[in-house]
Amino acid sequence: MAIKIEKKIVGYNVVTEEDKAKAAQAAAATQNLADQHKAEIVQLGEPLSRPDKLVGNTYKIKTPVTEHALYITINDVVMNAGTPQEHRRPFEIFINSKNMEHFQWIVALTRVMSAVFRKGGDITFLVEELHSVFDPSGGYFKKGGKYIPSLVAEIGEVLQQHLQEIGMLKKSGPDGHQKKLIEEKRAEYMEKHASDPVNEEGYPKSAQLCAKCSTKAAIIMDGCLTCLNCGESKCG
Repeated sequence: MAIKIEKKIVGYNVVTEEDKAKAAQAAAATQNLADQHKAEIVQLGEPLSRPDKLVGNTYKIKTPVTEHALYITINDVVMNAGTPQEHRRPFEIFINSKNMEHFQWIVALTRVMSAVFRKGGDITFLVEELHSVFDPSGGYFKKGGKYIPSLVAEIGEVLQQHLQEIGMLKKSGPDGHQKKLIEEKRAEYMEKHASDPVNEEGYPKSAQLCAKCSTKAAIIMDGCLTCLNCGESKCG
């Protein structure tokens, strides 16, 4: 079929069979390189497939609301192994206990959490969501004097600890200077109230619950409600 050229010809180039072969080789090489990069990059927006081997930690928690201890295992998948960007991220969670009272909802919770882990992306929001669950029957105090509003919140505590250990969350708390100041304030208070009874954690038994760190360590000092655990003060 004849093709009519209506524009002015300003130049031309003769394409040989050799040029066509070189162009085809270059296109194939570019496609292979793109395929290799695609294979190396893990899209966090896509569900992760389970590898044959996972690394993880198991945490034991004993609460007043359960007769037996709970063992929480969080397995991690290693991302970008062998590169400077190598890091771990949770892949699945299991909770085991001799106590079958909470078995049904615990299994459901772990399956949903594992599905969120595998989906990828930011999973740190789970910590806050679990912490915000309150037991209508009331919470309890764990060792260290910290108030835990529910068993679900205790699971959130474990998840937070694990994410901090693998570097997905920064550990919150006072810095070195603040810790030194808190220790000085605590020593000063205890010296003035040496006869007052203290709890197992070393805080006065009359201490109130701190709204910031949820620990019974807030006392009236210099006219201000001050926490001997985190340093929080109503006077700034």
